[in-house]
Amino acid sequence: MGVSGCGKSSVGAALALRLGIPYFDGDDLHTPDAVAKMRDGIALTDSDRWPWLDRVASVLQDKAPVIVGCSALKRDYRDRIRAGAGGPVTFVHLAGSREVIASRMGARTGHYMPTSLLDSQFAALEPPGPEEAITVDIALELPDLVEAVLDRLPEDRGGS
Repeated sequence: MGVSGCGKSSVGAALALRLGIPYFDGDDLHTPDAVAKMRDGIALTDSDRWPWLDRVASVLQDKAPVIVGCSALKRDYRDRIRAGAGGPVTFVHLAGSREVIASRMGARTGHYMPTSLLDSQFAALEPPGPEEAITVDIALELPDLVEAVLDRLPEDRGGS
């Protein structure tokens, strides 16, 4: 979880490979209308996000164990995902500065989310506390970041 450009796809795919479980990109679960709004530089509202969060929860429920990359910016969003998943969910918050993330967003190609929406992502972000998520600093190199997450995952790793 985290704002756009924090590395959810890269970290999620790397963790999935290490854990031998599938990875799903939450971006692929957005409706075409939501993608069009973001592409046009329009931030999604809560009402835009609720059905998407339900689809994220459904993947967690139907495919567990699985990793899903999802912004999950607000506690209400994370609560909705947990409630809909029907089992344990471990959130990993990929935290970084606006400057680092903006730089990464500016360098990526082929993604619909414009850098102009980054401020709205940070404005919506309610960083989870240690009781709610594993938080890691995206300044780490990808292999080190993955190791930091693996070191802190629950022992059974049977959750979503």
